Amino acid sequence: MAEQKTGFFARLMALVKTRKFMMFAGAFAAGIIFWGGFNTALEYTNREEFCISCHEMKDNVYEEYRSTIHYQNRTGVRATCPDCHVPKEWVPKMIRKIQASNEVLHKILGTIDTPEKFEAKRHQLASNEWARMKRTDSHECRNCHNFAFMDYAEQNQRSSNTHQNAFNQGMTCIDCHKGIAHRLPQVEQNIGAPKETPATLPK
Repeated sequence: MAEQKTGFFARLMALVKTRKFMMFAGAFAAGIIFWGGFNTALEYTNREEFCISCHEMKDNVYEEYRSTIHYQNRTGVRATCPDCHVPKEWVPKMIRKIQASNEVLHKILGTIDTPEKFEAKRHQLASNEWARMKRTDSHECRNCHNFAFMDYAEQNQRSSNTHQNAFNQGMTCIDCHKGIAHRLPQVEQNIGAPKETPATLPK
């Protein structure tokens, strides 16, 4: 038995010393280091501090968000930028990160680097995000809010009726809750829209 153990360890040590094993071990270690570095960088970009590191976000939508219940409330529970705009699941998160590379290009181009440019693009930017949330059934909202777990008895009558009707009609959060964390574009608020007169009202 002792000779069998000695023979096994001898063969094992001989295998460890082979070039093929060393290459495999090196590749395995490099893979772990790469994966760890990749995930560290990924999580770094999922912090609110990173999201508002450019003035385009910090001086515009972040200031609006700070005055909402998602930023400060009686329970102290906050929904940060990535909570609402970045999926938590790995594959959807990767897709969103790839899409975000386009935002880096526009940062370089200075597409929205002034308040005036930002306001001119606000409706387009908001529409893009609303469409994304509609496609995903407001997936990020549902990380915290879910029709299935709502206690309608604890809601006021209007909210209870609205949520139940929305659930029955297959609606999603963003259908009703646009502007919950950021100011609506002027188009959505109908600012400056001509008032209807009896002559223009549909007959």
